[in-house]
Amino acid sequence: MLLSRLAPRHTTTLTPRRLYSSLANMKLLYPTSLKLDIQSLEGFSTELVPYDVKQPISDAAADADVLVTWTNSAENLKDAAAKLTKLKWIQSLAAGPNDVLAAGFAPSVVVTTGSGLHDRTVAEHALGLLLTAARRFDQMREWQLQKRWPQHLGGAQPDRPKDRFTTLRDANVLIWGYGNIAKTLAPHLTAWGAKVKGIARSAGVREGVEVYGEDKLAELLPKTDALVMILPGSESTKDVLNKERLALLPKHAWVVNVGRGTSIDEDALADALEKGELGGAALDVFKTEPLPESSRLWTTPNVLVSPHAAGGRPQDAEALIAYNLRRFLAGQELRNVV
Repeated sequence: MLLSRLAPRHTTTLTPRRLYSSLANMKLLYPTSLKLDIQSLEGFSTELVPYDVKQPISDAAADADVLVTWTNSAENLKDAAAKLTKLKWIQSLAAGPNDVLAAGFAPSVVVTTGSGLHDRTVAEHALGLLLTAARRFDQMREWQLQKRWPQHLGGAQPDRPKDRFTTLRDANVLIWGYGNIAKTLAPHLTAWGAKVKGIARSAGVREGVEVYGEDKLAELLPKTDALVMILPGSESTKDVLNKERLALLPKHAWVVNVGRGTSIDEDALADALEKGELGGAALDVFKTEPLPESSRLWTTPNVLVSPHAAGGRPQDAEALIAYNLRRFLAGQELRNVV
C-alpha cells in the first residue's frame, strides 16, 4: 500500500533538540492487543518491546521513548503517563485518541492518531447499514425467526417510491462529517446511483462531491433520503442532530451514524421514530457503550443497533508506524499529529 494514502492534513516537526540523542538505546513499546508484523519495524536502531494493554507498565519498560497504543485500558494509560517519564511520542492506532489525551501524559509528548487506518472498514460498514435500511434485511430476519413470510417485502414493488427509502439509486445521501472515511464511502454510493452531498466545516468540491458548510443544513436536510453521520466526538459536535434538525428530515429518511454517539440527541431521535416522523436509524455508536438495557433505543421502531463494529480492525498499521518512526528518528514531520 502506498504510504501517501495515509497522509494526514496536519503534521509537526521535531527539532534537533527534541530528537533522541542516543538512537542505539531507543525503546518502542508495541501492544499485543493486535497482530503486528514486527519484522517490518526492525532496522530502525530501536528496541521493540511488547506490552499488555490491560496491565500496568513493567519497570523494565519504564524508559521507553515511544508508545504505540490500541484498545488500552484507562488504568493502563494512566499508569503509563506516570511511569514513562522519558516518553516523547505516542502513536495511537485509533482514529480518535480521546483515551490517550485524557490519560494525563505530559504536554511535551507528541500524539499521533491512526487516521486513515479505519477508512475502508468504517465505509464498508456504513454501506452495509444503508443497504440494510433500504432493503429491510432486518425485517426479513425478524419474520424468519417467527417462521413467517414477509410478503410486504417481496413480489412486485414500486420502483423508487418518493415516500420511502428503498434503494440507493437516485437516493439523496447527505454525509455529515466529510473526511477520509466519507471520501472512501462516496464512490461506492455513486456507483450504485446515489446522489451524494457532504457537510463539513469548510465548503468546496472534494473529488467530485459538493461539500457544504453547516449553514446549509436547513436547506439540505429536507431533501435527504439518508443522512450518514461521521462526526468526531467533541464539545462542538455534541447533540448536533437535535430535535429541530430531526424535524427537518423527510418522514421516510434514515439516519446512519458511524461517527460518535454523542453527536445525536438519542431521546429526540427515539421520539421522532416513535411518532413516525422518521423512517429509521441504523446506529453503530451510542452515548453510552455498551448500550444500557434501560435505553429506549432497544425497542424503538425501525432502529438497527450495531455494537460499535464499524472500525475495530486497523489496516496497514505497520506502514504508518514505520513511516512515523523513520521520520521521528530523523527529526522530521510526523503524520496525523493531534
